[in-house]
Order: sequence, then structure tokens, then C-alpha cells
Amino acid sequence: MSDFFNQISRRKFIITAGASAGAVFLKGCLGNPPEANTGGNSQSAPTAQPAANISPEQAPETNAVKLGYIPIVEAAPLIIAKEKGFFAKYGMTNVELSKQASWGAARDNVEIGSAGGGIDGGQWQMPMPHLITEGLITKGNQKIPMYVLCQLITHGNGIAIANKHQGSGIGLKLAGAKSVFSKLKSSPTPFTAAQTFPAVNQDFWIRYWLAAGGIDPDADVKLLTVPSAQTVANMKTGTMDAFSTGDPWPFRIVKDKVGYMAALTAEIWKNHPEEYLAMRADWVDQNPKATKALLKGIMEAQQWCDNFDNRQEMANILAQRAYFNVPVDVLIEPFMGKYDMGEGRKIDDRSMAALYWKDEKGSVSYPYKSHDLWFITESVRWGFLPKDYIANNAAKAKQLIDKVNREDIWKEAAKEAGIAAADIPTSTSRGVEEFFDGAKFDPENPEAYLKSLQIKKVSV
Repeated sequence: MSDFFNQISRRKFIITAGASAGAVFLKGCLGNPPEANTGGNSQSAPTAQPAANISPEQAPETNAVKLGYIPIVEAAPLIIAKEKGFFAKYGMTNVELSKQASWGAARDNVEIGSAGGGIDGGQWQMPMPHLITEGLITKGNQKIPMYVLCQLITHGNGIAIANKHQGSGIGLKLAGAKSVFSKLKSSPTPFTAAQTFPAVNQDFWIRYWLAAGGIDPDADVKLLTVPSAQTVANMKTGTMDAFSTGDPWPFRIVKDKVGYMAALTAEIWKNHPEEYLAMRADWVDQNPKATKALLKGIMEAQQWCDNFDNRQEMANILAQRAYFNVPVDVLIEPFMGKYDMGEGRKIDDRSMAALYWKDEKGSVSYPYKSHDLWFITESVRWGFLPKDYIANNAAKAKQLIDKVNREDIWKEAAKEAGIAAADIPTSTSRGVEEFFDGAKFDPENPEAYLKSLQIKKVSV
């Protein structure tokens, strides 16, 4: 186990957000019970009809499952599958969606499972399912096998900056703003940025952005862990200079006039992997048909979400108090690819919007193993995982990925659901990936990627 995970206190995070702010206690990191939700109160009638003729070969072993989610746009396929009747269509008539107070709470609740009052799985940042499987972030380092079943979304994330930095040059590229970070580094209040859980997606996005601009995220800034829904409030109090999380929170700071957007993750790495559906392996092993039924419902929801004619209705559903509890107008414009970034910069491009089923590179929903490998390689880059995961052409990483990533179940479900063959990838690798700074990740040679990066903790 890496030193990083040894140093994490599982049951609470105490964050010092500047001398004036004192210690901030994060709700949910003690494993508080999540806010239960069995569905919203959408005025729309479900468009999918429960399947009356499910064949015995495909009938689920159970119609009940409890899925955790965080109120950000990555959760949309789960909510839409529930609200529009897509889960019920495939026989999953008793899907409970449970809003989680934080990623730490989600981790705690999947440990105990639904039988213990927790959850069977749900929405996850990567590589949380792998870390839970390895027992790296669980109580007593207990190994709880997880299966990654599909990718939920691409895009929908951003790097938000406090208004006090307007005009300082802190934008997508940071070459002209290094002096700002240097000056703050030597002051009593260094540049303070937040992500929503250490060593996963939203931590990686802000680290990559900073490092690409010559800023060392471990030496030049102060990184904190803050739940998504708390990020805007912390920026309003002046205790935070930046944060990385999913919509609607980055865009809301522009609407609330407390900050601006330096970058969309769609600008940092277009068509990037984002958050995933993952379940406890024991639940999947006991309920293989129900697992495929869930996937079919989510796939149909993802296709519905990607129809831009449905996006107003999607925003109306997600905005409800039962789900995101935000104004509809902070959701609809980003869903249409329209971002007011602040500082006079605007984006109007549907290919930059949150996408759920397909993007310019093909399938969004299919869980490419090459993307799992990038997340693990990036974990090695920052010292979250030991170097031996990517030694010998990443043999250890690939062994873990083969254990956790169940793209085979995705393919089976897609075929049963009648998904066109052209929409079912034939390779578990999406090939070479390129980032906004010109760096390239070749899943056939992750060490070469690490060697090409100037700022990293690992010695390659």
C-alpha cells in the first residue's frame, strides 16, 4: 500500500482553509447515513413501459437494488433511468437511488452494502472501484471486490477560479500566471484549491491542469478535499481560490458572480473518461441477469440524455429538490454546450457539453480498459500507488483492471438490448490519447507517458 493511503484518516477529514477560516468539518466523511431518495416528483410521464414479455432467460433474479449517487451531472443516467421508466422496462422495478453526502460517505456505504443499510454500488470517480477492491481506502484495509460496468459520462467538469483572480492570467494555460502562484506560495495564504476526493478524477483534473502550466500541485499550492455541494459556499467565504468538480457547481459560481471558469475538462482532454457505474462484485455475481437489466436501463437512459431535444426536460428533472436542488437555469445552458466562462469568454459547442452515449471518438458508455490504465498510471505519477503497478509494461495494473473492469458484461447487455453492432466496441483500448498540452498517453507504453511529464512524484 502506498504511503499516501496510509496517511489518510478514513473516518474524517479536518481541513484548514486558511488562518481566518479555521477548521472546516466535512459532513458525510464520518459515514453518516446518506439522504435516501426513492425517486423525484417529475411531472413528466415515463416514456418507457415495463416489459411484460421479458424472456425467462433475461428475467432478473431480483427487481431491487440500491444505488448511490452524488448530485452532479454524472448521475443523470441513473436518475433518468429511474424517472423515465427505463429500469422498470427491463424488470428492475424497485431501484432505490440514494443521495450521498460525499464520496467518503459513498465509500463507507458500499463497504457495508445494502443489507447493512448502505448501497450495492452506483456512481464512482475513478479509480475508486479499484482502490476499494485493493482495500486501499477501506476500513481496516478490507478488500471489497468491485466491478466497473459502464462509463456514465464524458465532460461536465470544470476548474473554477475565485473572482479575486480575474485579470491575473489564470486560465486554461498558466504560463503567464506562474508569478501569481509564486507570490502566494511565500505568503501566509497560499493558493488554495479543492477537489472532492483525493487521488481520483477531480483531483487528477486539477493536478493535470496545474502541472501542465508548470505549477507543482504538491509544492506550489494547497489542495483540500471538499464535497461538491459545499464548493460554491466555500468560494463565497473567500477561503478557496479554485475548485475542480462536476456541473452544476462550476457554472453556478459564474451565475452567482463569485468566480469564473478557467477551463472545462473538455478543453483539457476532449472526450475524456469521467465517472462510472460500479457495483459490489458479490451483488453482480449473485444477480447476473439483474446486472444486465440495470445496464440496459442505463444504456437506454444514456441515449435519451444524448438527444438534445430532451435536455430541457432532463434539466427540469435533475433540478428538483429530491435530486440536485438547484435552479434549472444553471443546468440547461451547459447541457446545451453553452458556457459563460466569465472574464468575457463564452463557449457555444455541443461537442463540449456533457455527453452520455456517444462522442466524437465513439462510445461513451463502454468502459475501455485503456482508460482504467490511465487512471492507475496517473495514480503512480502522483505517488498514490507504487511504481510497481506500471513496471513490466504495467503488468500489475493490467491484472487489477482485468479483475475489476467487466466490459464483457457491458457487451452482453448491449447485444441483448439490440444495440447496433457498430456501437459495440471491438477493442478494450481506445488507443493513444492526447491532452491540451500536447502530452500523449499510449496504453501500450504507460512508462513513456510518465517519462514525458515534467512534473511528477515518481522517478521513471
